[in-house]
Amino acid sequence: MRVCKKLPPLRMKNKLQISPSILSADFGRLNEEIASIAAHVESLHVDVMDGHFVPNLTFGAPVVRCIKTSLPLECHLMVENPEHYVEAFEKAGAHSFIFHIETTVAPAELVAAIHAHGMKAGVSLNPGTDISTLAEVLPLVDSVLVMSVNPGFGGQAFMPVALEKIRTLRAQFPDLNIAVDGGVNAETGAQCVEAGANILVAGSFIFGAPDREAAIESLR
Repeated sequence: MRVCKKLPPLRMKNKLQISPSILSADFGRLNEEIASIAAHVESLHVDVMDGHFVPNLTFGAPVVRCIKTSLPLECHLMVENPEHYVEAFEKAGAHSFIFHIETTVAPAELVAAIHAHGMKAGVSLNPGTDISTLAEVLPLVDSVLVMSVNPGFGGQAFMPVALEKIRTLRAQFPDLNIAVDGGVNAETGAQCVEAGANILVAGSFIFGAPDREAAIESLR
């Protein structure tokens, strides 16, 4: 099992973090891809898809366990029944377990289970999901991931509906980690930061760039 070093909480007011999505990396040489950007980012975003909640299938805990890095792994579970996978991702070395509010009828219980397994708890919502659905868990979670595309595939265009959600969340929770995922590039990333996001998830913009370090720096 991969051993992840003890890491500090990510709840840091106004601290901008870049979290590359490995969905856009070359899976055949995944650890090399991660090593190419590791010195320039704060965490890695790991997209786990089950082919049911979203129309794509990626990988599960066994692949995450094989990732060799000291960076925090922010595991974003776009899956049905996320409560079934909490223990597996703890054992795989996940730093954060991010679930979709659309996938559970007992979000507060799920957050408690994630914390009990020593992970940070994040909640995500799709572009078409109203922010009011988060009311029960917002005081409990360590982060909110605002989707700015319909989840399932990388390389999609940014949906501006995310910006108002970010503004509302930041106004209500000044110290909350607010991430945005989908269509993030230098232009849209700046809009998200202006709205109040402090974690930018970017996949194809980073891994598809001829100069990955320059792409990362353009997000800051």
